[in-house]
Amino acid sequence: MASLSRELAQWVVGLRYDDLPAAVVDRAKGVTLHSLASVLLGSQTQGGRQAVELMTAEESGVSRGATIMVDGATVTKGGAAFCNAEMAMAGGKLDSFRMLTHPGTSILPGAFAAAETARASGREFLTGLAAGYEVMERLAADFIPTVMARGFHAGPVFGIFGAAVAAAKILNLTEDQVNSTIALCVHLAAGNLEGPRGGGRALREGAAVRNAMLAVALAQAGHVGGETVLEGDAGFYRAYAGNNKGQLTYSFVGDTQTSLDKITTALGQDWMFLETLYRIYSTAGYNIAHVDVTAQLCAEHNIRYEDVERVEAVVNWLETQYPSPAFPSRREDAAPQPGSTPYYTWVKLGKQDVNVNIRQFLMTTTSLILTMLLSANAYAQHSHGILTPGVTFPQDDAVLIDPPQMITMSFRVDVRLLKLALYTAEEEWINIGFQYDPSRLSHSFVYLIPFELPASDRSEGHTSELRSQAKLV
Repeated sequence: MASLSRELAQWVVGLRYDDLPAAVVDRAKGVTLHSLASVLLGSQTQGGRQAVELMTAEESGVSRGATIMVDGATVTKGGAAFCNAEMAMAGGKLDSFRMLTHPGTSILPGAFAAAETARASGREFLTGLAAGYEVMERLAADFIPTVMARGFHAGPVFGIFGAAVAAAKILNLTEDQVNSTIALCVHLAAGNLEGPRGGGRALREGAAVRNAMLAVALAQAGHVGGETVLEGDAGFYRAYAGNNKGQLTYSFVGDTQTSLDKITTALGQDWMFLETLYRIYSTAGYNIAHVDVTAQLCAEHNIRYEDVERVEAVVNWLETQYPSPAFPSRREDAAPQPGSTPYYTWVKLGKQDVNVNIRQFLMTTTSLILTMLLSANAYAQHSHGILTPGVTFPQDDAVLIDPPQMITMSFRVDVRLLKLALYTAEEEWINIGFQYDPSRLSHSFVYLIPFELPASDRSEGHTSELRSQAKLV
């Protein structure tokens, strides 16, 4: 049976431009333009200029290298990719995959460096780009919150794979060389969360793509990386996720078990790349939906801010405790303040032009928004007792127009859910098919309601929980 890296390498080498669906080609073009715009912005920042000055001082004059965008200097491929990634990150117009990773800030610089040196065609460039995004996002998808909770930043930890695969594909590496490229990325993957928490500046995707170019060069030169470096007992997932069995400590959907087999399931048929979003505002990615949805609702229903009494923003609880609930440095479930989710929601109530320059608008409306924030809340978990669901959906005392189709709960600690029961206003039990699972230990639970709930003036939900150390007798 082929190893995980071997399966991915076989797919990458066999991928052709004609295999790409139209939507994938369109997304590849879109993220390319998006990244270029961010590089242009980032080239004007102190961080972007600092990266360029460092690389030109160290590497100027190389005979075979790649170009630093905007500046025009030729340095090593790794040096150019580093500078272009740092400028893209500094520009702030990033793409986003599952909130916490920004694939384009590492993949695009690697792809550009490879395409320049290989004199690749546009089709070859887009094919490599699609391969890099798909491999990176499949490796990352279910594991992002778990990796973050262990102190690693999932962006560069997974981004190195995307950048290396894109470059390897564009450079036309063989199957064995692509397999070794992926394996060598395991040795070079890095990214830690503590620096910024202590007042420092993170070293992220710039370092990831620089290391990616090293992995590609080593594999191209014949360095063999190995076969089971991803799934092996001492491999990537054991090191970064804590195990190689698919067990998760955190999950966006509340499921704490996945499988490494999912990574290659329907590869080339179901494109995870299409989940990549454009971060078009200079704010945290999880605020974008609130900005856009609020703007759309205001436009459709002619809503003005003076018509609104209260705003309630219900978000995925992992989005409220950045970068991880294990050690949040920024919370969205605290008192609203400038830069928070309620803040940006109110921004769009006050200024409904979807193409508004957010930074400029905020400078002129802060006092208005601060007044509005007194009636705005972002609801998330961890606001109640340790064995009480922090935030449920539906929320406590919520008034609903339509019956809910699912119930979600999260806790401050891992628990076993003993009981989940619904009752009508007449205290009649509604059987939703809940069954106690003694093997299910989690902090987050999601249950779909398999039928439409009967009409009732009021519904009540009752739960019982058992902490992980406790035993049921």
